[in-house]
Amino acid sequence: MPLKEKTIERMYWGIGEVADTLGVNTSLLRYWEKEFGTLRPKRTNKGDRLYTKDDIEQLRRIQHLVKEKGFTLQGAKGQLRKPEPKEEPEVPPLPVDEVRNKLRRVREGLLELRKR
Repeated sequence: MPLKEKTIERMYWGIGEVADTLGVNTSLLRYWEKEFGTLRPKRTNKGDRLYTKDDIEQLRRIQHLVKEKGFTLQGAKGQLRKPEPKEEPEVPPLPVDEVRNKLRRVREGLLELRKR
């Protein structure tokens, strides 16, 4: 019986990798770290920054707010304090005729019960 291969998921990324992924300079990541107190990557014994998935997601939000939405750093800080809106699955509306028919059947059923 062959052994199942386990996929090992990375837990940490270096500052250079994160900067490349986001398309920014490492100095900008260090600056954001100073400005946004909630961003605290782990450090190695040498002092190198190690970013988790959560850190990277927070950096993506900062980048989106500052670079794409045009927020000031102060404004972005305020937005980050708010919980991230959860995307609700879009439920397609029922066709009007279908709703009307269902309501008509319910009404007829209620009238039948009333007669008894």
